[in-house]
Amino acid sequence: MTEQASNAKQRILTGTKIGVVVSDKRDKTCTVAVDYQQKHKKYGKYLHRQAKFQVHDPENECGMGDRVEITGCRPISKTKNWRLVKVVEKALAPLEAHGGSKA
Repeated sequence: MTEQASNAKQRILTGTKIGVVVSDKRDKTCTVAVDYQQKHKKYGKYLHRQAKFQVHDPENECGMGDRVEITGCRPISKTKNWRLVKVVEKALAPLEAHGGSKA
């Protein structure tokens, strides 16, 4: 097949989201937090909300704190139905895990 024909058959990615990796401890899986704003029904004030998605990362290329683009896909496991499109921005320094003892 020619290069133009293969490019024409590529899927157009709709419904992509950009978020931050909050966990990369599992093999081929990372957890991505996507922040958004939602308007309150009664008061009209905007509330900050966060959704977490389990994302399939076959090459384990993303790390803690990276900004990534994800898109929906077929169910890969019980909770994974998102896949990694690309790493938008690498983290300058890896984020430390929350919790632990304070010394």
